[in-house]
Amino acid sequence: MSSLQGEIERRGTGIFELVDRHPESLFSKAGFYQRMMALSMRDEHFKVQMFRFVDVLPSLRRSSDIVEHLEEYFAGTRDGFAPFIDTGVRLARVVPWVSGRVLRWNVSGMARQFIAGKNPNDVMKTLRKRRAQKIGFTVDLLGEAIVSEKEADEYAARCLDLLDCLVRETRGWTDPLGKNSELFPVVNLSVKISALYSQMNPADPADAIAHLAPKLRPILRRARELGAFINFDMESYVHKNITLELFKTIFTEKEFKDWPHAGIVIQAYLRDAEADLRDLISWGRRRGTRFTVRLVKGAYWDYETIKSRQNGWDCPVYFQKPESDVNFEELTRLLLKNESIVIAAFGSHNVRSIAHAQALADELGIDRSRFEFQLLYGMAGPIKRALVEMGYRVREYCPVGELLPGMSYLVRRLLENTSNEGFLRAKFSENVSAEELLRDPHELVRRNGAKPGPGSATPATTGDRHHQNGASLEAPPGDIYENSPLVNFAYKESQEKMRNALREVRNRFGEKYPLVIGGEKVWTDKMTPSVNPSTPKEVVGYAAEAGIPEAERAVKAARAAFDKWSRTPFEERGQLLERAAAIMERRRYELSALEVFEVGKPWAEADGDIREAMDFCRFYAAQMRLIGQPRLTQHVPGEESYQHYWPRGVALVIAPWNFPIAILCGMVSAALVTGNTVIMKPSEQSVICGAKLMEIFEEAGAPPGVLNFLSGRGSVIGAHLVDHKDVDLIAFTGSREVGLRIWESAGITRPGQRELKHVICEMGGKNPMIIDSDADLDEAIVDSIYSAFGYQGQKCSALSRLIVLEENYDRVTERLLSATASLRVGNPEEPGMVVGPVIDEAAYKRIQEYIDIGKSEATLAYQAKEVPPEGYFIPPTIFTDVKPDMRIAHEEIFGPVLSVLKVRDLDEAIDVANGTDYALTAGFFSRSPANIDRAKAEIEAGNVYINRSCTGAVVGRHPFGGFKMSGGGTKAGGADYLLQFLLPRVVTENVTRHGFAPEETPQYRDEFLWPKRQ
Repeated sequence: MSSLQGEIERRGTGIFELVDRHPESLFSKAGFYQRMMALSMRDEHFKVQMFRFVDVLPSLRRSSDIVEHLEEYFAGTRDGFAPFIDTGVRLARVVPWVSGRVLRWNVSGMARQFIAGKNPNDVMKTLRKRRAQKIGFTVDLLGEAIVSEKEADEYAARCLDLLDCLVRETRGWTDPLGKNSELFPVVNLSVKISALYSQMNPADPADAIAHLAPKLRPILRRARELGAFINFDMESYVHKNITLELFKTIFTEKEFKDWPHAGIVIQAYLRDAEADLRDLISWGRRRGTRFTVRLVKGAYWDYETIKSRQNGWDCPVYFQKPESDVNFEELTRLLLKNESIVIAAFGSHNVRSIAHAQALADELGIDRSRFEFQLLYGMAGPIKRALVEMGYRVREYCPVGELLPGMSYLVRRLLENTSNEGFLRAKFSENVSAEELLRDPHELVRRNGAKPGPGSATPATTGDRHHQNGASLEAPPGDIYENSPLVNFAYKESQEKMRNALREVRNRFGEKYPLVIGGEKVWTDKMTPSVNPSTPKEVVGYAAEAGIPEAERAVKAARAAFDKWSRTPFEERGQLLERAAAIMERRRYELSALEVFEVGKPWAEADGDIREAMDFCRFYAAQMRLIGQPRLTQHVPGEESYQHYWPRGVALVIAPWNFPIAILCGMVSAALVTGNTVIMKPSEQSVICGAKLMEIFEEAGAPPGVLNFLSGRGSVIGAHLVDHKDVDLIAFTGSREVGLRIWESAGITRPGQRELKHVICEMGGKNPMIIDSDADLDEAIVDSIYSAFGYQGQKCSALSRLIVLEENYDRVTERLLSATASLRVGNPEEPGMVVGPVIDEAAYKRIQEYIDIGKSEATLAYQAKEVPPEGYFIPPTIFTDVKPDMRIAHEEIFGPVLSVLKVRDLDEAIDVANGTDYALTAGFFSRSPANIDRAKAEIEAGNVYINRSCTGAVVGRHPFGGFKMSGGGTKAGGADYLLQFLLPRVVTENVTRHGFAPEETPQYRDEFLWPKRQ
């Protein structure tokens, strides 16, 4: 045993002895709270339901609502707690007005366990008690979900008011230790950076800092005048780099450069925490003034792990708690070794971590008055008392706020208290021995087989596979298909790659692209210019315009190539798609940049489009391998009967401009992998994207004639090819008007036509989102705004009708309007833009006409005033007092225009949602399990999204497509999509010879190919 480990054990044992003199349960408040927590630790399902009930309770205004939700969450409990819960539910039904009040009072008591006060005056009662116990404070204003600049300004004003109140009420207070008190002001305020700017985007740190700094300076000035301390809290990983950069920027300014009473948080559960801390220390030495670091483990572990898995990124946090503990101790050493420039505030309830800091400080000769320990209000009271008795400075982190905005904080604390790996649970609930609790975490890491290493970038479970964009390529066990990861623009490297790509693509403006027919580049007398909708005078490129002769030539080339391609093994066809996906991966930033310019997509939207294109290629290749081999239909003695598939023939792919590479690639790749030959016709507004996709498939090795690229007018070559007798299959995505025309035309049999034309038709939507009376408005507003105005509302899946129950209507509309007013509108070449230009002048005029119609039908509640003077920019627009029979409520607009409809109840909401010709996507926000089940069963849409945005379908995860006038019921990115491109065929052979037959028949056999390949 090392001498340091021995000293840690000695000190830890001493702390435990002091703790045990004043024994206290983990849950210091008895009764309801203690019983609920005990049940939660015994049953995971109960814990989930209980936390969800706690989360929704503040939004329920009637006692009957509270009782209904109680029954919905707990009536189905089937475990040891069933009698307890069932009895409670039965009693609640009898006297709901009493039961509702009691439940609200009890949950409010749970909140008061962790929230120090409702307002500044209220919190002072707590702070006076702590002063008597020689415990200091840092106060945090709850209010994390800021959706508008109005709310951000209110938060800043509350910070200033709180500062003034704290200083006024603590006048005459002194530091409990006295020694080195100049380093530790009595008044200490923690500020949440994300609460000061609603439009923080990780891709655009410069914009965030430009907006945050002016809001912070008045707070910092006032704190300096009053002798207070300001700490920058750290939240989720997506905001980490901006928070660090902001801290260094603002405290390098002349006004604050010499002010030492500022601090920032480092989260030890992050893999890059050590690199961040070293950078901060280097910055601090250059600055020449002391500053503080609050070292914590981190409170967003569940969120970070879920988000990273959803996006395919390497998880930024350690997977095992001992790894975080190891990192905490390494960072403790780094802080104490640099005590001359940085003051350490150790935020932990873990006695091992606390004892390690004490022992190491002694070893380094650092007086205990030169650092402090910070612990959360409502937790670990005996540990705080023990530290005070030992002569250490203790500060309590005290959240202040109302119950509703404090709910997310409360749930995080409940998760922490009931975590299987939590120190407090181990000590105060499960009575784990002191020897076990004081073990060196390095031993636990080694025992679990992990290889942590502070700052390690790769999870222990994923080996050395690490994507260049910070994305893991490892599939979770059991998953058949793993989606390509999104680019994480929180990383500076990703931001710089995108900026470089934008510069390179801009340098190639004006290049010309030919048609490709039968493997030959074909030029015509007419070139189609493709312009930048943000700056229409800029020509992104020119594409040769095909006419009828070129269309005829393309059909002949495709028909000639079909015989060989249709008999090419499906494995080879699948490999072609996978090579194309690999090329897209290599050219990812270039393709994204092209979309920014040609169709006005913001950075993240453009990257999502390229990700989807790669996914289509890889997913369809995988799906073809599942259905490519002939499969035995039944096991029947003496007979072999195999079903397999043949391609249909020549496929015409007509794609829209709004997902210029993804949708085009999806339909093309599905047609190719199933053995069809393809004529690819992109939209006239996105011909350069189409030309680039053709380049990719050529580089991947598509044989001549298998894929042919035609650009030109849909009314000319599109109409001609739809009617062509030698086109067997039409895959179309676009407007209802064109789609229905294709559907009708394809039903006419032309002279010489060999096949019944098959049409895959995906059209538009008039998509609803219902906000229930108990919905989480923080989430509902953010997701509604994104669904309606992301990419200017130019998605077939975009939200067009927001249906709000009247009970919630005023609150929803107030927050919705102020959140929309905060959106960034501008050139998407700049990172962080949400709303860019619509695609062209025709779209601009059409949308303006609908806005004029809306002004005559309903109330114009909001329309942005400031939009760029050049380009096709339509301001985000919201209409209220909209009725279901109004044109703006049932006709597709395809732009940034949102109609808000008020309804009496959920019955009317569902009727209104289902009351249009369309059935593509729909959304529903609610925290009622019963209402959610009803929405799942009754809402008419191909894709129904619950408690999330109604856009952003992911290949394989959310097979996409609608019915009614939204489409024929096909599902792009789904397991059965490829069947649309195939003809089923059954081959039956009698294998009986003179009464003898094979005993076994294989389930699958080789493809039926002739001549056979050697």
